[in-house]
Amino acid sequence: MEHTYQYAWIIPFVPLPVTISIGLGLLLIPTAAKNARRMWTFPSVSLLSVVMVFSAHLSIYQINGSYVYQYLCSWTINNDFSFEFGHLIDPLSSIMSILITTVGIAVLFYSDNYMSHDQGYLRFFTSMSFFTISMLGLVTSTNLVQIYIFWELVGMCSYLLIGFWFTRPIAANACQKAFVTNRVGDFGLLLGILGFYWITGSFEFRELFEILNNLIPNNGVNYLFATLCAFLLFVGAIAKSAQFPLHVWLPDAMEGPTPISALIHAATMVAAGIFLVARLFPLFRVIPHIMWLISLVGIITVLLGATLSLAQRDIKRGLAYSTMSQLGYIMLAPGIGSFRAALFHLITHAYSKALLFLGSGSVIHSMESIVGYSPDKSQNMVLMGGLTKYVPITKTTFYVGTLSLCGIPPLACFWSKDEILNDSWLYSPMFAIIACSAVGLTAFYMFRIYLLTFEGHLRVQFQNYSGTKNSSLYSIPIWGNEGMGLSNKNLPFLVINDNNNKEKLSFFSNKVYQMDGNVRNPVRFFSIYSGNKDTSIYPHESDNTMLLPLLILFLFTLFVGSIGIPFERLGTGFDILSKWLIPQITFLQKELNFSVDWYEFLKNSIFSVSIACFGIFIASLFYGPVYSSFQNLDLINSFVKMSSKRILSDRIKYGIYSWSYNRGYIDIFYATFLIKGIRRLALLTNFFDKRIIDGITNNVGVTTFFAGEGIRYVGGGRISSYLFIFLSCVLGFFFFLYYLNYF
Repeated sequence: MEHTYQYAWIIPFVPLPVTISIGLGLLLIPTAAKNARRMWTFPSVSLLSVVMVFSAHLSIYQINGSYVYQYLCSWTINNDFSFEFGHLIDPLSSIMSILITTVGIAVLFYSDNYMSHDQGYLRFFTSMSFFTISMLGLVTSTNLVQIYIFWELVGMCSYLLIGFWFTRPIAANACQKAFVTNRVGDFGLLLGILGFYWITGSFEFRELFEILNNLIPNNGVNYLFATLCAFLLFVGAIAKSAQFPLHVWLPDAMEGPTPISALIHAATMVAAGIFLVARLFPLFRVIPHIMWLISLVGIITVLLGATLSLAQRDIKRGLAYSTMSQLGYIMLAPGIGSFRAALFHLITHAYSKALLFLGSGSVIHSMESIVGYSPDKSQNMVLMGGLTKYVPITKTTFYVGTLSLCGIPPLACFWSKDEILNDSWLYSPMFAIIACSAVGLTAFYMFRIYLLTFEGHLRVQFQNYSGTKNSSLYSIPIWGNEGMGLSNKNLPFLVINDNNNKEKLSFFSNKVYQMDGNVRNPVRFFSIYSGNKDTSIYPHESDNTMLLPLLILFLFTLFVGSIGIPFERLGTGFDILSKWLIPQITFLQKELNFSVDWYEFLKNSIFSVSIACFGIFIASLFYGPVYSSFQNLDLINSFVKMSSKRILSDRIKYGIYSWSYNRGYIDIFYATFLIKGIRRLALLTNFFDKRIIDGITNNVGVTTFFAGEGIRYVGGGRISSYLFIFLSCVLGFFFFLYYLNYF
């Protein structure tokens, strides 16, 4: 067994040869490499599968024997300093390795078809493979410096992939925004690492935890300084995992290709911050103020992410804010001491969110295939609708992922989210109320996304094939015509050609979206020739290479929750996940040895499920088939109006909408007070430097110059002139002294 652990160093390095080969091929023989570009998919997926199998093999050892293995190799040694590299295999690293590889394999396989028409196909695979390698290196690191190195590599890869379509200004700005925001967290992380090295004299996790657990309870170190260093470490996790207030980069990161969005949100970038908190949990738990801060940041992020997702029209941005909210749950859990629940929800959320993002990519892919359709609008949910009969497999998998994220049993996220909610009631009723409210918001915005995308009627006008005309697209009022402050007269009407019926739909916007040449992929035009002139081009289901990862993640979403169901089975006395984590959290042994009967579990979960069902009901009422068909608007109006009085005033209604659609005005606040404020400070500093600092120096020189010039004309060579000047100065000096004495 130990012989097997000695080869664990290969985990981050097995996929590296393919990455190097692709990079060298692009550099040395670009033409030949591009011609054979799709041949790299198989070795990339195969080598990552080897890592997955090896990680699963090590995990089985840990479940059966609770082993932890660490190998260290000296890098630098002198009398006062020793720095070592190595690999650490424990339950946390094994869980993360399996998560990274399984999601990574699905995304790589999916990307082969999704990116097949892109000229940067090889560049994409090189960056994505190196992204996975960096994350695997991070989770197997043995010390803080090694983590920081891979931490920066993960940030570099995310920068390259978010700005993959760098010719688009919006994508270039998004990757720069992500880079700058994460530099704030990375600087804090670096200062925290140096601070704890100054306290303990070590970067190694085991030594660091042992020393601090002895120093802090015994007042062997300044508690304020230790708290500050722990806070700086946590700042790194805040930025990487998109927690408030450094979350602003996450929605803009959706400008990258959809497979990268899935990888970032499920297993790499945002998971890195959660992993750091989990890895340093023995350090944080001895500093109560940091634990409280972690829980506070988590609960704020839960509520903020849920509210900001309510009115998003871009399907990927809506899912991005959903990720932010769910990461808030995962961050809340360790803050309230629920380490196991945090890892459990990290696992279940990763597979559900990967399924949702890849499903959204399948939807975008199908919408882009429409004749004359601009890919810049292919992510707008209000231009979709009625996709159920066109993409049935994508719809089914997306629906299951939506139910899972809403916490509907027996899907994956139900088991983990409910455990966090139960633990939050024990920690703080206020936090529990907010967390439960976010459950209802989650169900509302997730079903809003699902209903706007798949249900109702297709809200796109397809141009019948003629080869000459352009298609036009209109926006649909997702908050109702009445709410937009517009009357129904003079509004354009859209006729959707369907095989079964034709129905008029009214739209509030007179703006017609034309094709844009600056698109992320060349538009693929499809022609249909038939005797019927009314034949239209409709969205279609994705290829099998894109559907297979969806089906695999669909199975994970259905069954992965079983590893943490807290019921006594198989004679273990507790669930598989708890047994797996025994060596990681031996200080929580009491938490591990428990079993819950059906009555107690149902009693604890029925409240949260009821809230989720209520959110689904409200979403179905406002965005379901009744609303989107515009056939029974009186039913909606009767719900909104009661005895000629509105339940919610327009001001509140549109205030909430504006708050959500404008991202809570946080980006505007940063742009106004931070960016412009820093620029004003820079201008003021520049003025002070040039006019005051440089002005004093320059004026001294100018004064000396004119004084010298004046004295030069005095020197005429006559002794009588010198005596006259000397006597004048002496007399002037005496008169000055007399004046001082007189007064």
